[in-house]
Amino acid sequence: MIRRLPILPTVIVLLAVAVMLRLGFWQLDRRTEKETLLARYAVSQTMSAEVSWDGDQTSGQALLFRRARVTCTRMTAMEPMAGRNVADETGWAQQRLCITAAGAQLTVVIGWARQPDAAKGAVAAAAGGTLTGWVAPGADHAVRLIADPPLVGLQANAAPDPASVPNNHLAYAVQWFLFAGVALVIYALAVRKRLAAGKSPR
Repeated sequence: MIRRLPILPTVIVLLAVAVMLRLGFWQLDRRTEKETLLARYAVSQTMSAEVSWDGDQTSGQALLFRRARVTCTRMTAMEPMAGRNVADETGWAQQRLCITAAGAQLTVVIGWARQPDAAKGAVAAAAGGTLTGWVAPGADHAVRLIADPPLVGLQANAAPDPASVPNNHLAYAVQWFLFAGVALVIYALAVRKRLAAGKSPR
């Protein structure tokens, strides 16, 4: 039977299965790395000491979930986004683009309000200054600052939670292993059918 197996299709299928298995084991490695990262985030959130941050995104990744202070030379308006306050109520996170002395740009959530335009024209936001708060994940893998305390007239946003960082690598690994298994089963059935008919799969 082995001699009757088509060489090229068999090699292609086995290579594809090998790639799927490799991706599955890679996802398992990523799961372990993410678990270590989440444990570090949990520890960072318990640190009460504030660190000075110049707004650089690369260094900000290492400061995620820590308390930090940022000095903005100026801030410009940004569109508000949906968010929650410390009481877990839904509303609008008021955002500003902070320009630091180092020339870095980062999003600062200056507070929370029920209305999207609650911080419109805020003098304190336009003037800049030093803000303290939590370093948190933002959109598109960016890092932002959630002000705590918030600017005058706004409520405090909910503090960032490490539990919100997804760790779905195990599910991805299982998917790749299933794909590999299904590919082998389908090919084995195809070969069996062709051999039973006295032919080789093309």
